[in-house]
Amino acid sequence: MTSALPAVPPQTQSFLRRLGARSLYVITEFPIAIARFVVLLPMFLLGIGTFVTVLGLPILAGTLGISRVFADVDRGRLTNVQGWPAQRPQYRSLEDRKGFSKLFGMLAQAQRWADWGHGIIAFVPALVAFILTVTWWCAGVGGTLSFVWYPAIPDGGDGDQGLAELIGFGEGKAANALLSTIIGVIFLVTLPAIVKFSSGMLSGLARFMLTSDRVQVLHEQVSDLAESRDAAVSAEASALRRLERDIHDGPQQRLVRLAMDLSTAQRRLQKDPDAAQPLIAEAIAQTRETLDELRALSRGIAPPILADRGLAAALAAVAARSTVTVDLEVAMPGGSRLPAAVENAAYFVVAEALTNVAKHSQATHCRVDVSRTTESIRVIITDNGVGGAHPAKGHGLSGLVDRVRAIGGKLDVESPVGGPTILAAEIPCPM
Repeated sequence: MTSALPAVPPQTQSFLRRLGARSLYVITEFPIAIARFVVLLPMFLLGIGTFVTVLGLPILAGTLGISRVFADVDRGRLTNVQGWPAQRPQYRSLEDRKGFSKLFGMLAQAQRWADWGHGIIAFVPALVAFILTVTWWCAGVGGTLSFVWYPAIPDGGDGDQGLAELIGFGEGKAANALLSTIIGVIFLVTLPAIVKFSSGMLSGLARFMLTSDRVQVLHEQVSDLAESRDAAVSAEASALRRLERDIHDGPQQRLVRLAMDLSTAQRRLQKDPDAAQPLIAEAIAQTRETLDELRALSRGIAPPILADRGLAAALAAVAARSTVTVDLEVAMPGGSRLPAAVENAAYFVVAEALTNVAKHSQATHCRVDVSRTTESIRVIITDNGVGGAHPAKGHGLSGLVDRVRAIGGKLDVESPVGGPTILAAEIPCPM
């Protein structure tokens, strides 16, 4: 019976693939850097030296054309190592130009000079990265396997001393092999960091000089801001519609009935005061109920306890009012207050989530965890209900998603049919 080898975990496979891709990128970059340097620099110097003649201009234009070819190769390699497409910059079209006008047009394009500059400047970091990567690979693998190859080394005689003897580690081949193995393991453990640094040095320079990633980042930031603005408008509109509906269905109807009852009681007081007493008592009860509903609506906007005592106290109050058992844990270092917008958003997430749990989840227990990291506030609400919640438009959680997105956060909902439901919100709040 043969036993199958244990499967390599996906995380390990991914780590090894990244390490191999980065190492290959660094090692192959060095010969390419040599080719770029020995081609582009002499051609540039030749073009400058002959610029006063007719030959200098086409030589310089040809240099920029070749540098663009090298840049396209580097952009393709950059795409492979970083895992996402490198943004190719826009080169101004010169098809409508002829002769010297076209040549001068090439010399006037800044990106072409950036391509040439990368071909010259990248030689030094390519050399440094190559030396570091090859040294760490050779020392790590070779040193770790010292016990395999060290016995094959012939003795040098009585006067021969290995590194282990020189530093007082021990004597003989075994001591030298053990020391080499220890050094190899150190190199092998630090190899991923060295390879990551080396490839990052090369890819960072390539991204800066050869791609339009900076423009892409600006476009993404503008897009994110536009989405946040739209989310804020949508959340505000939804909140206003909900408040209008709640006022119309609750306090407004009670106030109308209260006015009618008081008018009836006023007429009866003149003829039969005893008959008016029940109407007055009912009007008083409706007044109290109306006040309770108005207080509940105001808590949904911004409760006074949140402004006076902070997020922890406000969440404790909303958890105590919940009809479902709630375990609340708020971890705020030092009990520090948060920005008002962050506290309002976190409170709204918990209050709305607990309302949905009570109305729709059929849950008997709910847990709320609020914690702070160096960059954000995390709110996690978990219940043991029937599940099926969805944050899409038309569902109850869509307004909650918009409220969180309006301040640059995100909200994820995991709610399989049958439960449990996990709602996780992350609200930006740098320390």
